[in-house]
Amino acid sequence: MTEKNDKPTLTTADGCPIGMQQALTAGERGPLLMQDVQLLEQMQAFNRERIPERVVHAKGSGAYGTFTVTNDVTRFTSAAFLNTVGKKTETFLRFSTVAGERGAADAERDVRGFALKFYTEEGNWDMVGNNTPVFFVRDPYKFQNFIHTQKRNPKTNLRDMDMQWDFWSLCPESLHQVTILFSDRGIPASLRNLNGYGSHTYSLINERGERVWCKFHFKTLQGIECWMDDEAAEKIGQDRETHQRDLYHAIESGDFPKWRFCIQVMTQTQAEQFNWNPFDLTKIWPHSDFPLIEVGILELNRNPENYHAEVEQAAFNPSAFVPGIGPSPDKMLQARLMSYQDTHLYRLGVNYREIPVNKPRCPVMNYTRDGAMATAQNYGSHPNYWPNSRDGAPEPDAKYKDPAWNLGQVIVDRFDSTADHDDFTQAGNLYRLFDDAHRDRLASRIAGGLGQARKEVQMRQLCHFFRADEDYGTRIAEKLGVDIGEVIKNTGLQHA
Repeated sequence: MTEKNDKPTLTTADGCPIGMQQALTAGERGPLLMQDVQLLEQMQAFNRERIPERVVHAKGSGAYGTFTVTNDVTRFTSAAFLNTVGKKTETFLRFSTVAGERGAADAERDVRGFALKFYTEEGNWDMVGNNTPVFFVRDPYKFQNFIHTQKRNPKTNLRDMDMQWDFWSLCPESLHQVTILFSDRGIPASLRNLNGYGSHTYSLINERGERVWCKFHFKTLQGIECWMDDEAAEKIGQDRETHQRDLYHAIESGDFPKWRFCIQVMTQTQAEQFNWNPFDLTKIWPHSDFPLIEVGILELNRNPENYHAEVEQAAFNPSAFVPGIGPSPDKMLQARLMSYQDTHLYRLGVNYREIPVNKPRCPVMNYTRDGAMATAQNYGSHPNYWPNSRDGAPEPDAKYKDPAWNLGQVIVDRFDSTADHDDFTQAGNLYRLFDDAHRDRLASRIAGGLGQARKEVQMRQLCHFFRADEDYGTRIAEKLGVDIGEVIKNTGLQHA
């Protein structure tokens, strides 16, 4: 008598039940047969399991969560998911390293990506940021070139410090971010112990059509914790997945990490009077002038069931806005509005939003059609053109129209992003916040990398450090064994 089997029956991808999981051969020792479609299907699927790696932010960890509004911000934005204190919205957050490939160690010194998807009733809002409030460049023309310096030398296929420092030394706007990267906050102890920032300037629009500029901040409620270089090296030697392991097990055990979501707000008048270009990605807005305003609490409370389907295929677009939240004249943000969407079309296909982790939780009604893996569930038999006179066909609603931008007398040109910019004051201010021991560690880390670059690159970069703070430049020069007087002469500075 055959024992009853309560387990589900294995099937092919077409749903045909499978009786045995052995190859079909001509005799026990014979060759395979082409008619073994079960084996062919398995091999063909295996050959296609991998999708292209992200060029940037390749290695990531993710989790689902809940965002809860704690403060009334309707005076700034009409976004429906923020319109009521206590309102909850489902979210998905993906952390990542920026430069490292998928096999990189979690505990490497690198910027961390902080990409957050809100599944709101008015569509998905994606806040695609980092764990730093600034970035290395302000002109999108430099972005791809910068990323190349963080990857591998095209000849040696090795990470190359000369490439990195050559670029940084030729782009002094990178100094603020370089100082953060090599500071004691350069290696987070876990993904639960880092802040998230939108970094860019965005716009908020209220029900009256009034616009303010804003920056987004997610402050960890677990506290900032970081590793020193020796700690990180020890961790990497033991486990290359430290951060992913920590996040997964914390959530599985019910220790749900939380962040306080805040905004900074700037009016157009304040923007016109601000010391720096408020849309410059290499600059912060001082909290003393633009204090944080609490919006709500983000909690991560559910791990994905399948890493590939839900984390590797998660797609975030800075262009995914909802009514009440929009872009700004930030040049880097403007470029990202296209770039991120384009990379998902390449990696995942034109219908990538049909993948559950990317799928809006509200109805989607448009005239975008077809392409690979189209399901038609959004449009069915509706017409594929607009305007049309068909019953039930979607139409625009004027109440969602954004107010016009008043940019004054605008000249369209290719402006030099390096001219007439102060790239040193904020980096120097940050350096002066560090205590003496922190300054020395920072100088040692930078000298360790910069020392691998050519002498001319070292001299060029040292000039930037001196312009930010003379002690900053002096410490690094001494650790490099460089004549300080020569650097000061090249910088045009004199000892007080």
